[in-house]
Amino acid sequence: MTTDHGYPAVRMYIAGEWRQGGTGRTAPIANPATEKVIGDVPLATAGDLDRALDAASEGFKVWRATPVAERTRLLHAAADLISERAGAIGRIATQEQGKPLGESTGEARRTAETLRWHADDARRAYGRTIPSAPGTVLTVRREPIGPVAAFVPWNFPVGGPNRKISSALSAGCSLVIKGSEETPASAMELVRCYADAGLPPGVLNLVFGEPAEVSEHLINSPVTRLIAFTGSVPVGKLLAARAGAVMKPSLMELGGHAPVIVCADADPVKAARKAAQAKWANAGQVCTSPSRFLVHEEIVEEFTAEFVKAAEALTVGDGLADGTGMGPLANERRLAAMERLTADAVARGARVLTGGERLDRPGYFFAPTVLTDVPGDARLMSEEPFGPLAPIVAFSDLDEALATANALPYGLAAYGFTDSAATAEKLSDELEAGILSLNHCGGSVHEAPTGGVKDSGYGREGGPEALDAYLITKRVSHLLAP
Repeated sequence: MTTDHGYPAVRMYIAGEWRQGGTGRTAPIANPATEKVIGDVPLATAGDLDRALDAASEGFKVWRATPVAERTRLLHAAADLISERAGAIGRIATQEQGKPLGESTGEARRTAETLRWHADDARRAYGRTIPSAPGTVLTVRREPIGPVAAFVPWNFPVGGPNRKISSALSAGCSLVIKGSEETPASAMELVRCYADAGLPPGVLNLVFGEPAEVSEHLINSPVTRLIAFTGSVPVGKLLAARAGAVMKPSLMELGGHAPVIVCADADPVKAARKAAQAKWANAGQVCTSPSRFLVHEEIVEEFTAEFVKAAEALTVGDGLADGTGMGPLANERRLAAMERLTADAVARGARVLTGGERLDRPGYFFAPTVLTDVPGDARLMSEEPFGPLAPIVAFSDLDEALATANALPYGLAAYGFTDSAATAEKLSDELEAGILSLNHCGGSVHEAPTGGVKDSGYGREGGPEALDAYLITKRVSHLLAP
């Protein structure tokens, strides 16, 4: 069933059934390119959450006992459906989140590949046999941790939920995942692919609701054994503390404020083009988005000129329109944050070279913005913008640039540009980040780990490390002849 906007009617998925919710409570869903309401999302009651938890408990018993070859077959079937439906899923994601259709469709396609990677990698979750005394078999085994409670934000409506789902299911866990109330249909259509592939009822449950109510209920439940969260640092700390109070492990992928260090020996034009492309992706609403540009004084003018050129060449508009290079921000809150950070920087002496304001049209559009002469005490230099703001600051000494890059409590992503192998190694050794890209600003890949240090969280998603949080390590010492 769809609405008049061609947008699907959103439902929760509990115990293998699509549900409206216990009381019919809903919240509106708006298209950020038009500000028009396109649908409603059901909000779970405590009863709905209990049904999801009971389903996950029973589903775990079935799923962990399912042979890994059969689990892998089902997950590959789900990946095939995601690939087949990527265009339709991408269109829904653009309607509710705003990013250009090409980005949304590409996200859905990458999601399928991520699922295939994790499904296959789970077949290699090896234990080991340890030499011991005669008559004793000493082994280490890897087993699924149990039902998972997962929470995801709105910025990657398909890829975000799938990171949690693909890892948990590949490891043999069941889960209850709370999707974003701002981008619910993308998560729903993703879950539909798993359901249509034949996943047993209860193994995967999707709910929506008031974030504080849902998180408290799922974390405190004795059913859940792991808390997996992607989102802001303040909320992550709150959920981690709540999980710790009931002695549950957690996986936290939190925010950052990614520095980009462009060294004197780098090509300023090439560096600016690559950095700008990454900056404007998803309108800067990416945890790993480059957000502080520290450029050597010898090349800062060339770098800045090319960055401004890239910003002004960008077509900003509805993500469903042909030729759109950057869509709207997700909501009014992000617009207000852009205005506040820009005004503060200007008040402290920064110059706006291009952009700097909301676009005069319906929708949550903010112009791609490049600022220079941004002082260190500007809020933009210490608060994650999570939007299309690019502050460029000149430096003369690499050690000083590294000190500036590392000065914040965040440590998710960092970037560097240099033609020197020795300098590249210095950046690799000294930048405090869980993810470092040199001479490019590429995003996450499913075959390698993603995660942060310091306030940016702990645990890893992607690569062989992705399954670690979802598996327990059990030591078994078997005396053959007691």
